[in-house]
Amino acid sequence: MKIGIIGAGQIGGTLTRRFTALGHEVFVANSRGPETLSDLAAETGATAVSAPEAGRGVDLIVVTIPMKNIPDLPAGLFADTPEHVVVVDTGNYYPRQRDGRIEAIEAGMAESQWVAQQLGRPVIKAFNNIYARHLLEMGRPKGTTGRIALPVSGDDEAAKAIVLKLVDELGFDGVDAGGLKESWRQQPGTPVYAKDFDAEGVRRALSEASKERTPEWRGTANSPGSFTAPN
Repeated sequence: MKIGIIGAGQIGGTLTRRFTALGHEVFVANSRGPETLSDLAAETGATAVSAPEAGRGVDLIVVTIPMKNIPDLPAGLFADTPEHVVVVDTGNYYPRQRDGRIEAIEAGMAESQWVAQQLGRPVIKAFNNIYARHLLEMGRPKGTTGRIALPVSGDDEAAKAIVLKLVDELGFDGVDAGGLKESWRQQPGTPVYAKDFDAEGVRRALSEASKERTPEWRGTANSPGSFTAPN
């Protein structure tokens, strides 16, 4: 599969490493330009490209950048990307720590619904609730007792099936977490977030989630601060 990855931070870099190791052809981009990704490209065999190039001629695109930077992506980024190409959003909303207040999300819109609105494309939400190091190192063969499971949300069943297959390839059980409007069940502050549950545990945690954000995960008039000093 040809996979474009926009964002080369912890999750983007990890997915670049894992997907190339599995034999996928990866095109990776960041906000600073392809020349800054030479080390990652040399390490993995991925091709460093610009953000628009990451969406050309691929089967799937992963958008994995800070939520505050989504509106700064090039206008019409996916205008020439065929509709069948799957777009995956791995993002999390950290209002007090990084992103500042995003009023639509504060008013109750699920994070990935907001991302889809900004991109002008349907998205599948995945890879947002696991630590990057665990994503890199803790994949296990199918059928392994206690295999970590990852929730996957989205409205396009065919696209979701493709992502669930990739999750399995990476060494994790995929759990269909419903439509995108239900993706709040896997956002920061919910029972499934950063917990490394197996499939049964993920389903239970999703069912126990509350849509109301706790103060820790709501923006304030002074947001953002930092991860060490949230505001």
